[in-house]
Amino acid sequence: MVKRVKCFAGASAGSLVATVLLTAPDKIKESKEFLYAFSEDVRKQKVGAMTPTYDFMKNLRGGIESILPANAHEIAEHRLYVSITNAKSRKNCLVSHFASREELIKVLLASSYVPLYAGIKAIDYKGEKWFDGGFTDSLPLLPTGRTITVSPFSGRIDICPQDKTHWDLYVTFAKHSLLLSAANVRRLNQALFPPRQEKMETIFQDGYKDAVNFLQLKNWYEHC
Repeated sequence: MVKRVKCFAGASAGSLVATVLLTAPDKIKESKEFLYAFSEDVRKQKVGAMTPTYDFMKNLRGGIESILPANAHEIAEHRLYVSITNAKSRKNCLVSHFASREELIKVLLASSYVPLYAGIKAIDYKGEKWFDGGFTDSLPLLPTGRTITVSPFSGRIDICPQDKTHWDLYVTFAKHSLLLSAANVRRLNQALFPPRQEKMETIFQDGYKDAVNFLQLKNWYEHC
């Protein structure tokens, strides 16, 4: 089904997933292994990614550079939409033009940069400072066609965990409705402070099941 998708979009870690699916689908396994190793490295630090001597963004860049092909920017041109936030205006920008591989990497780093958590310097892009697009548009919708939204948080989203609560209370954050639940609070904590690999593998499998359930519901599921 991925081969049929015309465009991809994402914010924060979602922008990285979108980029791999579009430009390096043959490196999904390698990307997963990098994620586990990177998460373990962060977990070992005294205060995680916020440890003063730990360079989160440098290590993330290393992973991105090792996975993206030389022509990634050409493949991504007007097919990949990355959500970033302007540090000065606090307005969202959806980037889909990439003049070079390095420019694509900069935009991805900007979309992944969480102020203070991932360092104290916002990412430079075209003479301005930028940070995580997830603060202003966490699930960017494509300009045309049907966008399938995916999130690790339960909410009014196509593919996401299906939390069961005694009440249906939602909070709007970055243009999207998320369920107010204890499970979502735990997920946020896990996003900032990665759990052990065994737990991450469970999360991965749960996400796979959520995706399959949605595709089957829409009659879009295809057996490999």
